[in-house]
Amino acid sequence: MVDVSFENLPQEPRREHAGSSTNGTGVLHSVFHTLAYADVFDYPLTATEVYRYLTSVEASFEDISLALSDETLFSRIDGYYTLRGREGIVETRQRRADVADRLWYKAARYGQIIASLPFVRMVAVTGSLAMNNVEEGKDIDFMLVTAPQHLWTCRAFALFVARLAKLDGVDLCPNYLITTNALALDEHSLYVAHELAQMIPLSGREIYVEMRRLNGWMADYLPHSLMVPELPPGIKPVQNPARIQQVLELLLRFSFLHWFEKWEMNRKIKRLSREQSSSIESYFSADVCKGHINRHGESVVTALAGRMENATKVATTN
Repeated sequence: MVDVSFENLPQEPRREHAGSSTNGTGVLHSVFHTLAYADVFDYPLTATEVYRYLTSVEASFEDISLALSDETLFSRIDGYYTLRGREGIVETRQRRADVADRLWYKAARYGQIIASLPFVRMVAVTGSLAMNNVEEGKDIDFMLVTAPQHLWTCRAFALFVARLAKLDGVDLCPNYLITTNALALDEHSLYVAHELAQMIPLSGREIYVEMRRLNGWMADYLPHSLMVPELPPGIKPVQNPARIQQVLELLLRFSFLHWFEKWEMNRKIKRLSREQSSSIESYFSADVCKGHINRHGESVVTALAGRMENATKVATTN
């Protein structure tokens, strides 16, 4: 049996091509790693999804299908693939997909409102809802891109919308904002690559496309994730809010807005930096508001290592 221990899987981006002499072993390693990463989120994958999110290695769909046929490592139920011993997550995915179907309409409605706010240039659904893998009562995570010099004002507007949504029983979490000056992300990792590849833009599709272009390093981690994600059936993209935005932005440019931006930025950076000082993933500046207090990326890496070790033990005993 091929050694698929965590140490022998790609820890740093390492792109291999179908013509590589290590292709057979490399593809199996990457398929194993891909399913283990998804398993952290209790999320089985179809063969097409394994191809799309294959880690580090470029391979044909046929080679991936061949690797998935290894029954000592993988199980197949209802068209979904899991690591051996983790077949129960198929039911979990199906149940969470039903929850997501209901939540997407709320995300689209409030995404429309946020997209119409002054100086907002892109609204994208991120996190568990973007993968239709959400439990009842969970937040709707948004990433916002704003015009330069208006990030903290947009954040204040978005949080006001979130408070209104709360009265409607909807929890919005616009926890990651950047300006158009910060589309090229500083952090390069498998976790961030997944977040970029999985997020679904409700508005500002052209901004998202540019963001993907400026973060070409993603291909070193997810070489097959080149397409722009599509909205779920029945969910329409936000209509162009440019006209109402132009009017509001014109009015606000002649107000105290620049003073408010500076005041809001200074006080919020000071407060958030103090509250989230223990999180290496949080970062706040004039162009970035990344409030990841739970250190989710770090916890995913730790959980992935555990999944790899446990799955290897299961495969060895079969």
